[in-house]
Amino acid sequence: MSSLHNKKAAYHTLGCKLNFAETSSLRDQLEREGVQTIQKGEHADICIVNTCSVTDVADHKCRQAIHRFTREHPGAFVVVMGCYAQLKADEIATFDGVDLVLGMEQKGDVLRYIEERMAQKEALNGGDACHEAISVPTKDIRTFVPSCSRGDRTRYFLKVQDGCNYYCTYCTIPIARGRSRNGSIASLVKQAEQVAAEGGKEIVLTGVNTGDFGRSTGETFLQLIKALDQVEGIERYRISSIEPNLLTDEIIEFCAQSRAFMPHFHIPLQCGSDTVLKLMHRHYDTALFAQKIARIKHIMPDAFIGVDVIVGMRGETDECFEESYNFIKSLNISQLHVFSYSERPGTKALEIPYVVPAQTKHERSQRLLALSEEKRRAHYAQFIGTTRPVLWEHARDNEPMQGFTDNYIRVKQAAGDHAKDNHVTLAKLGDFTADGECLNEVLDQTTSAHD
Repeated sequence: MSSLHNKKAAYHTLGCKLNFAETSSLRDQLEREGVQTIQKGEHADICIVNTCSVTDVADHKCRQAIHRFTREHPGAFVVVMGCYAQLKADEIATFDGVDLVLGMEQKGDVLRYIEERMAQKEALNGGDACHEAISVPTKDIRTFVPSCSRGDRTRYFLKVQDGCNYYCTYCTIPIARGRSRNGSIASLVKQAEQVAAEGGKEIVLTGVNTGDFGRSTGETFLQLIKALDQVEGIERYRISSIEPNLLTDEIIEFCAQSRAFMPHFHIPLQCGSDTVLKLMHRHYDTALFAQKIARIKHIMPDAFIGVDVIVGMRGETDECFEESYNFIKSLNISQLHVFSYSERPGTKALEIPYVVPAQTKHERSQRLLALSEEKRRAHYAQFIGTTRPVLWEHARDNEPMQGFTDNYIRVKQAAGDHAKDNHVTLAKLGDFTADGECLNEVLDQTTSAHD
């Protein structure tokens, strides 16, 4: 029997879907060793914080989460992992109550490290924190750690790729995650088959630079999605994010005619000004981006297209922002994910002379968020009164069942309907709900589900 049997664990994850997938997989591993996830009000024996470092706000939230865990669970074995842990391992290890900080190369061995170090702590120091940091330099990060899990969700998240070779001037992720690497198609198909065996219906493909799949194995992302499309039992796939220069026409065309890939794309633009894109060292220009959007909409008119945008990058003058805003407004897209530029130590962006004031960043963000809501509602409005398949997801706190259509419209089950979790049924989309306007993506339209 594992030394961890009957221990209780608490988890906190910050950042991207990839982090959530990795935490969920780790939780599955620990549960197989007999570790129980704490219920509200319980004291944890193990606390795991999976961190993000995409902005200085993310760093601050990570520190808050670590301090909250050490305060709420005194004496617990506290483990910190993730991007912030890779970048600031030695610093984090000095925090009160922190036992172990693990870098990216150690992610696959978290369970072993916890078992070994917990035993040492209990035997040697009577409960004092260990304050140990274990990591390697970014150049030595080589391992691809598989991850496929759903946690407490209905959809599964399958990690297909990790790391990034792009070194955009504003970004620390390549420093934190290491070089681009991936699992093999055969191994990923096997994980998808396991999801199907467990009854899973939908898989979201995740990665740091998902479309760069194949660096480790000499395969391609197109070959991967063709292979996954053949897995019996999986009814839906979504691609969490893909760079526009890696979203080939062949990928778009395959998704349009595939059995299970949904009409849904998430494509980072970051800025609609070619001047700023060059400062960012992005791998495309606005002409290529517009071409990709037009191609998707030409062959998949119903497709949902989400777009990432960064505002306030160094060098983004008023003229550049207006150019960006007008370009984004011209695109036939469905929603924006808006981020304010954050100064990150060690990035090339710090060499760019023009700094955007904080208030200006805020004003620009508000304009883009308003534009996003306008586009989201316009996308949804096209489908009011139509019937589309919805994968229903378990409700929380006695709320009505909710789910997503194939083209990523968030719907709420109408009163009196009784759809089941993890079942796909046809639903007739009703009008916007009043609370949907307040909660944005959460409760946007009512549906009547029927077979």
